[in-house]
Amino acid sequence: MSNLKKKNKIIIFDLDGVLINSLPNMRKALNLTSKKVNIKLSFKKYKKFLGLPFEKILQNMKIKNNYKEIKKYYEFYSLKYIDKIRIKKIFLKELKMLKKEYFLAIFTSKSKKRTKKIISKYKIFDDYLTIDDVKKGKPMPEGLLKILKKFNINKKKAVYIGDSIYDYQCAKKANILYLHAKWGYERSNKTKKFINITNFTKIKKFL
Repeated sequence: MSNLKKKNKIIIFDLDGVLINSLPNMRKALNLTSKKVNIKLSFKKYKKFLGLPFEKILQNMKIKNNYKEIKKYYEFYSLKYIDKIRIKKIFLKELKMLKKEYFLAIFTSKSKKRTKKIISKYKIFDDYLTIDDVKKGKPMPEGLLKILKKFNINKKKAVYIGDSIYDYQCAKKANILYLHAKWGYERSNKTKKFINITNFTKIKKFL
């Protein structure tokens, strides 16, 4: 407990693209859902809006109805194959080092059930919030602000690690520093305006 009391800084991570590569799982779940509900769901279009809540992605894809049914089957198929998703060993090593000095948390647009299934085996994170824990998902800052409040952390002693424009907007609205995971899903020219990092050990110089 004494070590925990000494911690007064927090690193909050997005999940998909930052800690895990879930694209194969997403593609498979979306394709199977598409067949099940008999609606064309383009993964290419879906990928453009990663970071947003699931229903927001469907809206941006111009899907006009059947949100509940699509979400139900997508969740089912994603969970069915989710055991194959792992945090990379090199990331685990870096996270264990960071945990000695900082609180580690996650804020993700993924559902609580799937998030828990992925991260519970690692016992690294002090807390995690998902789309199921907030009224408004990204790019709104509710999730980040809830985490800061729980740990009683000053905004200047917090950082959010993401890989999308929505993660950036979320951090900006919360008034905390945003660092962009260069290995993540969004690698377009617009990420040049972000502070890019190439691994987790680079975080320390910003806190």
